[in-house]
Amino acid sequence: MSQFTVLILAAGQGTRMCSDRPKVLHELAWVPILQHVLNAAKALGPARILVVTGHGAPAVEQAFAGEEITWVRQEEQKGTGDAVRCALSALQGVAGNLLILAGDIPLIRPEILNELVKVHETGPHQLTLLSTTLANPRGYGRVVRGMDGHVQAIVEERDANAEIRSLREINSGIYVVSLSRLAGWIQQLRNENAQGEYYLPDIVGMALGEGGVNSVHHDDFQSLEGINDRSQLARAEDVFRDRIVARLMASGVTFTDPGSCRLAADVQIGRDTTIFSHCILGPGVEIGSHCQIGPFCHLEASHIAASVHIESFSHLNGAKVAAGSHVGPYARLRPGALLEEGSKVGNFCEIKKSRIGEGSKVSHLAYIGDADIGRKVNVGAGTITCNYDGKNKFKTVIEDGVFIGSDTQLIAPVRLGKNSVIAAGTSVSKDVPEGALAITRSPQKHVPNWHERIRARTQGQK
Repeated sequence: MSQFTVLILAAGQGTRMCSDRPKVLHELAWVPILQHVLNAAKALGPARILVVTGHGAPAVEQAFAGEEITWVRQEEQKGTGDAVRCALSALQGVAGNLLILAGDIPLIRPEILNELVKVHETGPHQLTLLSTTLANPRGYGRVVRGMDGHVQAIVEERDANAEIRSLREINSGIYVVSLSRLAGWIQQLRNENAQGEYYLPDIVGMALGEGGVNSVHHDDFQSLEGINDRSQLARAEDVFRDRIVARLMASGVTFTDPGSCRLAADVQIGRDTTIFSHCILGPGVEIGSHCQIGPFCHLEASHIAASVHIESFSHLNGAKVAAGSHVGPYARLRPGALLEEGSKVGNFCEIKKSRIGEGSKVSHLAYIGDADIGRKVNVGAGTITCNYDGKNKFKTVIEDGVFIGSDTQLIAPVRLGKNSVIAAGTSVSKDVPEGALAITRSPQKHVPNWHERIRARTQGQK
């Protein structure tokens, strides 16, 4: 393709979202709506991308501070035509063609835009529009074609008669325009309408008056749908999820109930892995091959190696799980949790900023925080690391081969030497030497005939 520029219109308030946030910052698959549009545009390799902001402009521009974008402000929102007018000064001296997109069409696919640009470059006219067909086109401008199939007019619904309203082909609002003609057309726009706004679709009529327009019709109406309210955003989320799932299943991943899951745009999953129902796989999730992710698991920013089994209702955020490990059910791995190969974190266990060494087990009802656990360690049920004194966090070190009995408190900072044994019910506040037994329980006492004495006392009170 020859040189072209992209202009994205993202100045609208989006009042139907009923939100304090600008519409284009609402998220689809954990990514702002506008980012999806930017990604599609960047995939075409344009010379430059301009974005028009208006409502909430500082927040929008700050959210995309790392992007190579020329920002244009529309201080007063007076329609899409006026938004393009605001960008004309930034386009001075720029040659070629301009692809105009809305900032609220997150499902747009690069291949659709690529086809549109190519048709414009090979077509005879100065404007090319993208259309689609809707089962219910209410609210959209209709595309009117002649007997030869060429576009004759774009008629807004409010101006259409019954015959034109019966048409189902609609104008998507996506155009490619020759920059040599754009400024002249924009200067001719008038705001003689009920809203007092300048409408960009009016340039289609101007182009038709100069000989005609090119058009591309695309059947994938979902890719062209704008987001105006939260119901539309939820539908778009389903469509985007289905695209991700289709790609992953084609690469060898099994989803037992894909419609019940939610996936971030960047999720990576290896072949022969099974994702069960109602899983949430958020941003930064990488799952290796031959894994099983049980129902109702929630993973974010976590790396899961091959052959890992994560059972139902487990929550992992910022965790790394090595090959052959087992997690859950009902386990929570917080940021900094590292499970080495073949380790196990079982039901109702919480791991925070800790290493669980190769082959070690934390199987039941435990809290492990700020700890370094070696190989072949067994952590008994009800064990906790007391790592916080109300002001500072302290570290617990558990060396290889340690056996920790149930209901144990490890009061950090403390070190348990290699192959040491901690008796059940012990509170460990001092380092334990290698191979030693640590026990802090009081001696067990028996009171003879206790049952009979209590029964006699009770009967005497009646």
